[in-house]
Amino acid sequence: MSPRRNRSRSGAAKPAKAARTGAGARRDEEDREGRERFGLERTEDWRGEEWAVRRISGGAALKRYRCPGCDQEITPGVPHVVAWPLLGDVADRRHWHGACWNARDRRSARLQRSRNAPRY
Repeated sequence: MSPRRNRSRSGAAKPAKAARTGAGARRDEEDREGRERFGLERTEDWRGEEWAVRRISGGAALKRYRCPGCDQEITPGVPHVVAWPLLGDVADRRHWHGACWNARDRRSARLQRSRNAPRY
């Protein structure tokens, strides 16, 4: 098996000046759009606030989390969504199931009960 190529096949080096001009700015803009398209991070409005949203793949999910939408556990290896207020802190991050995040406006407030409380 041959090693990966790190250069273009044409072998022509791109001039450094192009990176400093408008071509570089367009490339930065395309990179930003590509990141949003492939789900690295995007912003969404929810409850009158800007939220940063990032999708986590199953292979990158290594810890257990509690979903605030359904109050169920997100086990390691399960793809999910991490969301936090754009102006918030690291402590404000919440890990949601993908379906729970999509249905967050249709869900009512969950009533927290103790383990021994009746379910009615």
